[in-house]
Amino acid sequence: MCIRDSLYTYPDAVDKAVISGTGWEDPTKVRLGKLICRLEQARVGETSTSKLVTKLMFGSYNKPFGAVTSPNAWICSDEAVVAAYDADPLCGFDATVGLARDLLTGVEMNEQPENLDKMNKQLPLLFVSCYLYGLRPLLLCGFALLMGNLCDRLISLLRRRVYQAGDYSNESFALVITLLMPATVDWYVLAAAIVAGVLIGKEVFGGYGSYPFNPAAVGYAVAAVSWPEQVFRYPTPYTSIPLWDASGVVTASTISDTLRSGGLINLSGLSLALGEYAAPMGAGSALVLAACGLFLWVQKDIKLSAALSFLVTAGVIVFLFPRQLGLTEDASFAVSAMFRLRCVRDELLTGAMIFSAVFLLNEPYTCAHHRLGRILYGVMVGAFTMGFRYFGVYETGVCFAILAVNSISGWLDRTEVHLYELLHSSWKKQTGKGDAV
Repeated sequence: MCIRDSLYTYPDAVDKAVISGTGWEDPTKVRLGKLICRLEQARVGETSTSKLVTKLMFGSYNKPFGAVTSPNAWICSDEAVVAAYDADPLCGFDATVGLARDLLTGVEMNEQPENLDKMNKQLPLLFVSCYLYGLRPLLLCGFALLMGNLCDRLISLLRRRVYQAGDYSNESFALVITLLMPATVDWYVLAAAIVAGVLIGKEVFGGYGSYPFNPAAVGYAVAAVSWPEQVFRYPTPYTSIPLWDASGVVTASTISDTLRSGGLINLSGLSLALGEYAAPMGAGSALVLAACGLFLWVQKDIKLSAALSFLVTAGVIVFLFPRQLGLTEDASFAVSAMFRLRCVRDELLTGAMIFSAVFLLNEPYTCAHHRLGRILYGVMVGAFTMGFRYFGVYETGVCFAILAVNSISGWLDRTEVHLYELLHSSWKKQTGKGDAV
């Protein structure tokens, strides 16, 4: 809470921020809690404790754990740690009414839209959930931010230009590359992918805003071609992964291998949506990714035309030409349609499709800039992606599809402009003729 307060109070004082365990409370509940604190403050005083306030703030924390022997059992699953906490005279005391009131005031301030708008929009925030793979993804993302920043400083030194402290594009590309990797990726592979993305994908063409290919897709493609055994082998969720050396962790083939062989995915739709399968560490949970996309769209940081046309095109191709078509040759139309829709679900929720729709397709300098061009761009990426997935060897064919279509995204814009000028000129001539008559 204090970090989020500092981010909107001093938006230009922080270069990067990693925030874990953030929450969002119902504003009505927060206001009601403050009212109760004020009433209790009038009754017992600001520096006194209140059993009512303590129960309302912490009383429900133990409910998910059933019968427990300590009121503080929720702090840790290890009973020895809980016992040590209970025995420590500096722990376990009730917060004063004034402290509870101030905490709720802080929560209320953090959730006010005007304060959120004060944050630096270019600050790369990483709200990390380590629920599936432990703390190693957090460490990898921190390493990626450092590598991206070091690359930026090195390029500035080699080109003898002033380092632009407000340009976080390298760090952003590095994070995208990292989230497309498995949680067991070796450090040198991640470092090489980031360097390739920054140097080959971005700086070779003149730096930010001058590159024709998505730098994150370039870095990922280099790593995928060079170290496929590192990039396309994933640990199963909830596996214990060492922070430094993950070479001993058992990895599994991907869901795409099952789809490619004509098999069916034996997972529920909820498990697929939550990312509870072997996948890139940041590209599995479709629900989280959809929420991120909705937030970016509301903030007007992305446009939906390219992303939606990409997903719709891919979905139509899968519906018409599922890889498991032979399993429904003798089925009725209704059964066949339901089966095809299931295939669409399986294809769109795997292979980093949602992640790419949100974070890769909308890169501002490689996507087409006009609306019709963006739609055509998304359609072409969707078609190319399914071609790579059906006939290629890489699971995340979407990255290669994006690079292929990046080569003509400028042409799409120019063609749309010429078409608009031609139609506008024709309309003016027709209007002029009508006026003359």
